[in-house]
Amino acid sequence: MRLVLQRVSWARVKVDDQIVGEIGEGLLALVGATTGDSEQDAEILAEKAVNLRIFEDDQGKMNLSLKDVGGSLLAVSQFTLYADTRKGRRPAFVNALEPVAAEHLFEHFQTQVREMGVTVAGGVFGAKMAVELCNWGPVTIILNSEDKRK
Repeated sequence: MRLVLQRVSWARVKVDDQIVGEIGEGLLALVGATTGDSEQDAEILAEKAVNLRIFEDDQGKMNLSLKDVGGSLLAVSQFTLYADTRKGRRPAFVNALEPVAAEHLFEHFQTQVREMGVTVAGGVFGAKMAVELCNWGPVTIILNSEDKRK
């Protein structure tokens, strides 16, 4: 699985011009799954996202985690994180996990984050969404669960 985390002062996601998920300070997590991913991958990334020290302490150093600052997480499914752009000009998405399994892992990721005491808002799996955010820093981090399984 792959996450693109953006530290935000606020973020929201809309479907058909209706807000379906919204947070204040915290993380926007774009979540993608690939063939071979399992619940273990979702658990690895949930733990990492919640505990990654990318929020500033009183001295301006990145020493605090999402949990430390009492932030929230907005999860948005994004199969395009596994786009293959090596050939031609149109991306191929053959590496993205099929929708039923991907939705299960997306939901499992959110459940794991909630079980760690973090408020979670989410987009609608498979919907066309408009994502709005204020990237704070800016800070953007890419996490891959396969890096942690080794």
